[in-house]
Amino acid sequence: MPGVKNKRRFRRERDERRALLISLSRALIIKERIKTTEAKAKELSKFFEPLVTISKEDSISSRRKLARYFEADLVKKMIEEVGPKYKERPGGYTRIIKLGPRDSDGARMVFIEMV
Repeated sequence: MPGVKNKRRFRRERDERRALLISLSRALIIKERIKTTEAKAKELSKFFEPLVTISKEDSISSRRKLARYFEADLVKKMIEEVGPKYKERPGGYTRIIKLGPRDSDGARMVFIEMV
């Protein structure tokens, strides 16, 4: 019996899901707080927190790992601003604040922000 996969699909193909998470991550780095659905925020948290852990160390390998997802200016911001900000923190770099349902379709909306 195959194991259970614990990732949300969002009715998208794999590449589309990855592009969605990268786009949300970019917005979170730039704005530090974004409004999205609860499901997307939870997946974004699982995707984004390891990237923050990578950015704590300023090395060539960490810059290359981040460069797979972000442009040069965002990599620089991650290494120089975000990484040192969370140097002493062992994890839990994002916070999800629940809002009410969206008017149009009733989807549960949240703010996700960097702590």
